[in-house]
Amino acid sequence: MSDISYREINANGFWHNNPGLVQLLGLCPLLAISGTVVNALGLGLATTLTLVASNVTVSLIRHWVRPEIRIPVFVLIIASVVTAIELAMNAFFHELYLILGIFIPLIVTNCAIIGRAEAFASKQPIPKALADGLAMGLGFTCVLVALGAFREAVGHGTLLADAHLMFGEAARGFSLTLFEEYRGFLLALLPPGAFIALGLLIALKNIIDARLQKRQPAQAAVPVEAAG
Repeated sequence: MSDISYREINANGFWHNNPGLVQLLGLCPLLAISGTVVNALGLGLATTLTLVASNVTVSLIRHWVRPEIRIPVFVLIIASVVTAIELAMNAFFHELYLILGIFIPLIVTNCAIIGRAEAFASKQPIPKALADGLAMGLGFTCVLVALGAFREAVGHGTLLADAHLMFGEAARGFSLTLFEEYRGFLLALLPPGAFIALGLLIALKNIIDARLQKRQPAQAAVPVEAAG
C-alpha cells in the first residue's frame, strides 16, 4: 500500500472502493439525510472535512502513537474535528444545522472515517493521507447528492429547494420546479425509498463495472490477433 499512486487513491475513493456504493459504510446518515440535495450536500461536505482533517492528523502523529492505544486516539481526533465542524455549522449555517440535527455529531461513529484512519492514514505520509480523505469524502458526497437529487425530484418534483440554507439569501432563486402542480411521491421521501434509490445506484455501478470488464479482454485481444 505504501507505493499506491494518487491516481489509484482517487479511483478508489470515487469508484472502486466508494464508501457509499462499495464499502456500504455510513448508511445511517446516507439514507436518513438524503431527502434533498441541500441536506445531502451539507452532510457530505461536513463528512469530507472530517475525513481530510482526521486523516492528516493521524498521519502526522502515526509514529508517536502506540499500537495498543491507536483506536481510542483516532476516535478522540475524529470527535474533536467533528465538534469543531458542528460549532462552525451552528454559527454560520444555523438553519441547516437544525435540519441535520443529530446526524452531525453522529459523523464521529461513521465507520468509513475510523476505517480510513486505521487502514490508510496511519500507514501513509501526509500528502497521500490528505488525498485519500479528500477522495473518499467527495466520493461519499457524490453518492449523497445523487440520492438527494433522485429523492427530491421524485418526492417533491423540485431540485435545490432551500438552497439559501447553504448558499445564502441570493440562492433562493436556485430552486428548480421540475413538475408543475406535482403532488409528490411519499415513498421516495421515506426510508424504504432511500433503500430503493441506493439499490438502484449500486445496480447501475455494477452494470457499468460488468461492461468495463467485458471490454478489457476484447481490447487486450486486439494486439494478439494483429500479431498473428
